[in-house]
Amino acid sequence: MRPVTQRSAKQLLHNKFIVVLGDSIQRSVYKDLVLMLRRDAYLSVSQLKSKGEFSFEQDCLVEGGRLGEMNNGTAYKEVRQYRTDHHLIRFYFVTRVFSRYMESILTDFETGMKPDLVIVNSCVWDISRYSREWATAYKNDLHTFFSKLKAVLPAESLVLWNMTMPLGKKIVGGFLVPEIQHMGPTLRFDVIEANYFGATLADEYSFDVLDFHFQFRFSLQHRMQDGVHWNAVAHRQITCLLLEHVAQAWGVELPDPDQVKANDHPALQYSHNWKTAASSVPVRHQGPLHGNERGFNPPMMPAVHYNNAPAWTQGQMMRQFSSYGTQFYSDSVPPHLTAGYQSFEREHFYRGVTPAAAPYWPVNNLVMKHKQRRPYNPYTRERPRTYRY
Repeated sequence: MRPVTQRSAKQLLHNKFIVVLGDSIQRSVYKDLVLMLRRDAYLSVSQLKSKGEFSFEQDCLVEGGRLGEMNNGTAYKEVRQYRTDHHLIRFYFVTRVFSRYMESILTDFETGMKPDLVIVNSCVWDISRYSREWATAYKNDLHTFFSKLKAVLPAESLVLWNMTMPLGKKIVGGFLVPEIQHMGPTLRFDVIEANYFGATLADEYSFDVLDFHFQFRFSLQHRMQDGVHWNAVAHRQITCLLLEHVAQAWGVELPDPDQVKANDHPALQYSHNWKTAASSVPVRHQGPLHGNERGFNPPMMPAVHYNNAPAWTQGQMMRQFSSYGTQFYSDSVPPHLTAGYQSFEREHFYRGVTPAAAPYWPVNNLVMKHKQRRPYNPYTRERPRTYRY
């Protein structure tokens, strides 16, 4: 993994629509991505722990959070959006990989602007909150979600399924409510099995997979004391891993930070002339900074294509609220969110004649390339000990 500079991230995601789906860890992924686009800094502890706030780094809370009921139940919703003249990032908090609420999110994609990049994970809530016999239901939900997502998104959209990170032996905090405390000691093993299901099915549907469980297995010092969440250093590493993979998938060569002078980073070197392509597009729509409804999509200028780069070859990859009520097994959209619900219709926007920006490589469904490592045998027999009596 190489560190990604702020300027490289801004140019890589220039005129891109990014969607992040998942739980509180995915929320921190969204926050760190937004923070990297704004300035060269790390998330604070309070920013990592906060949820449902009205604004984070000039983003806006579109739905749920403090606009609704704050709780740790499965009906909790939170939709955030960060928008500038050249970047649009949206986050949906989900507690199940497929549900009625997820169907409404897919409707956003189907009837509105198509995301160029989707970063998604849903695991810990799925295997702990809905059923003790979670394996069959989770696999069925994964099948349904992947099939519907593939049908809704265009082939140019890049989907990254990032596997759940390692859990601790002892889990504390708002997530582990009293009703599921008995699952705490074994949940870290269930996550390994669920990761296998998610990665295997995502690969079958030709989606990319990032194995964060493997990547952070020796970085447990960056895990928070609750045994679930991770600190700002780990999330910056996650952001760099995501952006590095996105750059390779789109055929973009990121500059090496070690060979670049401070505050003098060259532009990203694409397979064609970046300056020529950038100067040929019109100025982006200048409008209000934030929309006041879920699914607000500003007009966007056509993005730059990266279709000239070679495709990857297939390699190896692979809350402080205690309320917890009758919504434990509920899978319906709460009434206070359905009142006056938007029709998801968008304003017309200019995307150019050609389709969306990020090309889709059919063989680019794995992440980690094979690395040449010295072979070893982890089960070598120890030297016989000599006992003295």
